[in-house]
Amino acid sequence: MNPYASYVGDRDPLSVIAATAQELADRSAGLSPEAVNKAPAPGKWSFRQIVCHLADTEIAFGFRLRQALAEPNHIIQPFDQDRWADRYDSYDLASALELFTALRGWNLLLLKAAGTEDFARPVSHPERGAMTFRTIVETMAGHDLNHLAQLSKGLGLGAS
Repeated sequence: MNPYASYVGDRDPLSVIAATAQELADRSAGLSPEAVNKAPAPGKWSFRQIVCHLADTEIAFGFRLRQALAEPNHIIQPFDQDRWADRYDSYDLASALELFTALRGWNLLLLKAAGTEDFARPVSHPERGAMTFRTIVETMAGHDLNHLAQLSKGLGLGAS
């Protein structure tokens, strides 16, 4: 089960994830410090915190992708995003965006080199069950689209 599949629809996941870093850069350009740090509602993340989360998640996705290619029937290690977010006050937007962009570029190189057999490799997630390497890539794309929509809504731009 992929909870992010509905965000991707019939879009190509690789095209979605290839565009995200630029989307984030474009949306952050010219934002005031107040806009970057303002949560849209109590208990919701600010623009900066979402980009920090995307950078953290890109670390996790990169590890998952590499483990899935290196180990037969890899079992994905979940993480608690809220516990990771406890440290986001230490990070600025520019650093988070720079890290996300670098990691995403590195992960895209890996994905572009992956073959058809790699995308079919089985993996499993303790909470979501059996999936494939392709599911991880689709999850990355859906996760990006979900957060890009949140950023647009938080900035009053409507859905992306």
